[in-house]
Amino acid sequence: MIPFKHQASRLKQRLQKKELTVGSWLTIPHRSVVEVFAKSGFEWLVIDLEHAPIGIDQTAELIAHIQGNGMQALVRVTKNEEVIIKRVLDAGADGIVVPMIKSKQEAEKAVSFTYYPPLGSRGVGLNRAQHYGEGFEPYKKWLNENIVIIAQIEHIEAIENLDEILSVEGIDGTIIGPYDLSGSMGFPGDYNRSEVKDALRSYKSKVNEANKPLGYHVIESEASFSIEKIKQGYSLIAFSIDFFFLGDRAKLELKKIKKLK
Repeated sequence: MIPFKHQASRLKQRLQKKELTVGSWLTIPHRSVVEVFAKSGFEWLVIDLEHAPIGIDQTAELIAHIQGNGMQALVRVTKNEEVIIKRVLDAGADGIVVPMIKSKQEAEKAVSFTYYPPLGSRGVGLNRAQHYGEGFEPYKKWLNENIVIIAQIEHIEAIENLDEILSVEGIDGTIIGPYDLSGSMGFPGDYNRSEVKDALRSYKSKVNEANKPLGYHVIESEASFSIEKIKQGYSLIAFSIDFFFLGDRAKLELKKIKKLK
């Protein structure tokens, strides 16, 4: 496994400056997919533990492979829970995406689970991130200066409580999960519905007022959808998902061949 390197987080720096940063979502746990993403020029990948059938052993290998290919490795954890956050961070993740953050208290818990005392409540273990005990002190310093915590805003309650969520120190950014947000309003998947658009406008207004980076997981693999969000001021862009890139392009090109029949 490629050693964890204690180096400055490019993603955290971009978030602080609200500069455009583009990554994608990893659900196919294979190093070939990681390498294809790296050669395509993505800056970071999110390993999805919430919805993809990826185990903790695979996660540790994927983190190392992502970092070894010049990208930063984030993990969307299964839930806002102490043990899973601790395990992916000990495996050397550059940061976490925490799903279904709906309140200030939940955001504070995510931060606490990430940092060691006195900043948080994370238990101390020695694994890849700490160089198996030989790099614990450098890792503590790296953690305090570089770890990235993204709160996923995917429930209407999160929109209603967004001012308080954004006030939590340690939350580096937020990212809209459009499917769950629309689902929480009774319209799963219909994120172009007027009520959902109103919620997105509220998100944008509150984040801008707090001078924080706007984040969005753009599901579509067609670049025009991400470009539209960028023009609207979004700077933290999760561009589609591995299987959409594969499936959409395959269907598009195969359709051209089938037309010859």
